[in-house]
Amino acid sequence: AMVAAGLPPIKHHPAESQPCFATMDIDIGTPSSSPRGRSSSCAGIDLRVLLSVVFGGIFTVFLLAASQAALPSASLFLQRYSAATQRPSPPRFAYLVSGSKGDAGRLRRCLLALYHPRNRYILHLDAEAPDSDRAELAAFVAAHPVLVAAGNVRVVEKANLVTYRGITMVTTTLHAAAAFLHGSGAADWDWFINLSASDYPLVTQDDLMDVFSRLPRDLNFIEHTSDMGWKAHARAKPLVVDPGLYVKTKRDLMWMNTETEKRELPTAFTLFTGSAWTVLSRPFVEYLIGGWDNLPRTLLLYYGNFVSSPEGYFQTVACNAEEFRNTTVNHDMHYISWGKPSGQHPELINATHWGRMLGSDAPFARKFGRDPDDVVLARIDEELLSRKPGMLIPGGWCAGNVGGGGGDDHCSAVGDAALLHSGPGAVRLQRLVESLLSEDSLRPKQCKIVEHND
Repeated sequence: AMVAAGLPPIKHHPAESQPCFATMDIDIGTPSSSPRGRSSSCAGIDLRVLLSVVFGGIFTVFLLAASQAALPSASLFLQRYSAATQRPSPPRFAYLVSGSKGDAGRLRRCLLALYHPRNRYILHLDAEAPDSDRAELAAFVAAHPVLVAAGNVRVVEKANLVTYRGITMVTTTLHAAAAFLHGSGAADWDWFINLSASDYPLVTQDDLMDVFSRLPRDLNFIEHTSDMGWKAHARAKPLVVDPGLYVKTKRDLMWMNTETEKRELPTAFTLFTGSAWTVLSRPFVEYLIGGWDNLPRTLLLYYGNFVSSPEGYFQTVACNAEEFRNTTVNHDMHYISWGKPSGQHPELINATHWGRMLGSDAPFARKFGRDPDDVVLARIDEELLSRKPGMLIPGGWCAGNVGGGGGDDHCSAVGDAALLHSGPGAVRLQRLVESLLSEDSLRPKQCKIVEHND
């Protein structure tokens, strides 16, 4: 059963929500022979002067309040809705979950742990995976009554060839983003989240929707820095070619002559780097695909010869686009344990990471291994998600067993998809988001340019 937990009080003091109300009660008295009436409070004072002073003061206060409301709030706090206030409808998330050869089972498990009828899902097994893996995954989706009824899960039939650390990782992400903007359900999502088969949620979708329902829907959670450090020489200056763009079989990146073919750092834009895992707003995704000022296309061409382009493309677009640089939140919404600061691969999560993972308050974690009996994943399912093996993650949308049977699956039918049963995960996530959006954290960490020597 889902554990219900109320969210603690939230500080919310945006300037625009602080209107100034002035009230006054003027007793001008009843008619009498006295020209000043019977009000002792106005004795000796011309009522016209008093009224002019009072209304003049009110007008001044009104102007001050209006000018203050016109200023943007310096902080983005979570909004608090009282019982008498209609809160916004829960947001919808568009998930891309990617994998490769041997990952069909992990994608299936990840889908069940991420599922909610309001969301949209694209599952992509790259071209290295055999067609039988895709067929197995598609058959699972087609046979699941809830997934069929909601019609919100797609398995990519014509897979992309993806080169590790190459631009084809970016183009595959953009492919899914474009697909979410086209066809059935294109208008029904608010944030785009890219995950891999090595990722797993640490909160329920009800938890995620509950917290994100109180956020501005133009925020982009992108870990980023312009301090390239060792990456300037190791990733930005070498020239590489991604064979996945033009061959049918998977190969590694092709390196040009690193002694003679290095390029200088760009001066037309500022490079940023960070995590490949992001939570992107719909407006930013539309900009990436539409690119009405050509910046996304220009940077896509530049990053075509960049080492580990997924760790720089989205950061560099967001921070060089005036419209979006102030929408960035410097976090990737993941718990990741790096063995070495300059390492390419994170540590595989095991039981020793549990305390740190939970203490991160992040909604997702990686990197998990391929063991289907992973004890950490089993513990997450049981303690954090209340999900039983092989079943969908429960939530407020669950309508119980079809036909009223006595089975264990209480989510075999869809009820009210807008009903949220948030739990302890929402409390943890709220704590993280409040910290990220605090006045001391948000603005000082947004797309700051760090000077460095070539």
